[in-house]
Amino acid sequence: MSAIDDILATARAGLDRAEPSADLLDDPNTLIVDIRPAHNRAAEGEIPGSVVIERIVLEWRLDPSGDHRIEGFDADTRVVVVCNESYAASLAARDLQAVGLRNATDLVGGFRAWKAAGLPTRPGTTTPIT
Repeated sequence: MSAIDDILATARAGLDRAEPSADLLDDPNTLIVDIRPAHNRAAEGEIPGSVVIERIVLEWRLDPSGDHRIEGFDADTRVVVVCNESYAASLAARDLQAVGLRNATDLVGGFRAWKAAGLPTRPGTTTPIT
């Protein structure tokens, strides 16, 4: 096993991973955060209701006690991070737990699993929060 495989397995061991489900859209205590690059979102779409935050500023925008955080969540919110296939999202969710979001997790299989399951999507044209 490679070093990154070990790092990924350790990160995922600390997550209560979310399965693709329309129930995520109806849960007022869940914030879905899309960290995919603009070209992927433009080509494939986005999850309705998701917030687009570039990976480079993710921890700053979601630190529950930070001065640069966005509104609409707190330390108890379940934050589900979405990338293409869930590799980067697993690592990002681990990092969000480290800044105080104990319920941060990833979406198993990422956006592509969401779309393959026939779940709702919207055009991928949302301007990211920077």
